[in-house]
Amino acid sequence: MLNAASDLPEDPHLLKAMIAELQAENAKLTTTLHAHDLIVQALRLQIAKLKKQAFGKSSEKIQREIEQLELALEDVLVSVARQDLVTSDQDDPDEEPATACADTSSRPRPSRRPRVAADTPRERRELDPGNTCPDCGGNLRLVGEDVSEILELITAKLKVIEVARPKKSCRCCEKMVQAPAPSRPIPGSMAGASLLAYVLVSKFDDHLPLYRQHEILARMGVDIPRSTLADWCGRSMRILQPVIDRIEASVLGSDILHADDTPIRVLAPERRTKGIGKGVKQGRIWAYVCDQHPWAGAAPPGVVYRYAPDWKAEHVQDHLRNASGILQADAYKGYAKLYQPGADGNPRFREAACFAHWRRDFHDIWTSQKSGIAHEALERIGQLYDIEREIMGKPADIRRAVRQELSKPKLEALHAWAETQLTRIPGKGDLATAFRYALGRWHAFSLFLDDGRVAIDNNAAERAVRPICLGKKNWLFAGSESGAETLARAMTLIESAKMNGLDPQAYIADLLERIHDHKINRIEELLPWNWAPLITSRAAAA
Repeated sequence: MLNAASDLPEDPHLLKAMIAELQAENAKLTTTLHAHDLIVQALRLQIAKLKKQAFGKSSEKIQREIEQLELALEDVLVSVARQDLVTSDQDDPDEEPATACADTSSRPRPSRRPRVAADTPRERRELDPGNTCPDCGGNLRLVGEDVSEILELITAKLKVIEVARPKKSCRCCEKMVQAPAPSRPIPGSMAGASLLAYVLVSKFDDHLPLYRQHEILARMGVDIPRSTLADWCGRSMRILQPVIDRIEASVLGSDILHADDTPIRVLAPERRTKGIGKGVKQGRIWAYVCDQHPWAGAAPPGVVYRYAPDWKAEHVQDHLRNASGILQADAYKGYAKLYQPGADGNPRFREAACFAHWRRDFHDIWTSQKSGIAHEALERIGQLYDIEREIMGKPADIRRAVRQELSKPKLEALHAWAETQLTRIPGKGDLATAFRYALGRWHAFSLFLDDGRVAIDNNAAERAVRPICLGKKNWLFAGSESGAETLARAMTLIESAKMNGLDPQAYIADLLERIHDHKINRIEELLPWNWAPLITSRAAAA
């Protein structure tokens, strides 16, 4: 350092130039460090997500890590963009060539450009230089154009629709004539269908409590009391109940069902009055899913949510009292009675197990203990999943044939290996528990070999309960048991619409607009898999 100082020039101008050069180099190094930090954060997030994909529904630890990394990545992206360390999300036609040639190797680009739906409204703004050359005054001719895009947001607005019905009298007979009043989604209420749909989807799908919606609507220029919003939600759900009932009948009428449940906290003031706890109890939300896409089945997809105040088996038996076929679920004891033979000697349901659930046990052991046996179990189960990826979406008979040829030998080898390992490891350890979990229900783990309609895991139901888990982090608890039941009904409608590729807000708005004038014997037309917007339906009828 002393030798370097002795080599510095005495000329102040040269020193200033060297300082400027060092500052520029330091800025470049800072930019590179920020870019590398961004890459590291993104890679950590990607690794966490890949873990989740590899091992099914992840452990709570991995889920929290993903959430924390996503928040951290957002902050990093904002920070880097604030310092102008990333390039634009699209090429600017007005950018100078010299800028385009600059060294951007250390400047990370966004992962992809924004995607805009084809039916998004477009507005063309043409910047015409005129017809006369600004230099010589000659006439200009068109030789081409440069087009760039700017994405703008049309701020949500509320509007009041005044429905005027003039009264007229006949000059001959003095009869009074007036157009009938149109039906409203909620009789006697000024709420329109689109507003009601917005409130419902914001509350049950976007998990925005009504007090937050009250603030948002106030910024739009209207003061709607929370009590009124709550009344609108309850009455709207009552109006939509016939559609929800038909969705439930369709889903629970399927001969193959996926089932899962998740706990939710429910306010119970009577418990605090009695001195029991803090006035909150734990209820359960069950999800029952029909999804035949993996084997190209004809039944429409849908999901039914049901609330129960506790985890007793009687609730499951009540939910599925009119259902039968194959039930794919975890090892919850409440399902056991459904698998028992009935009066005719046959059970109402055959049990199908979930390999993702079993694989998750071995993943947790491998993560905590680095067990070689757990790692081999993951490898063996992974080979079955490799086969499943190849037959996804194929008809059931093809899936069964492939499984009989390729999966059956691997599953038999896995069974023999698991039994051998169980004799070599401590009987009370985590590994032994994981092996016994499957060996004690091997008939359920083998069912997918003989029936191409059966999935290898229960991920369809686990995906269905994920929105409930996400919502719990926002609203923390349901206000009452009736509120939890309303939540279950609303989620049935919203998530079934999503499974059929619909925008739930547009779908619910259309239902509320037309359901009062729709014939009850044609309610099937309003189900998500049959629905067409009212405007489209009128055009087809014309």
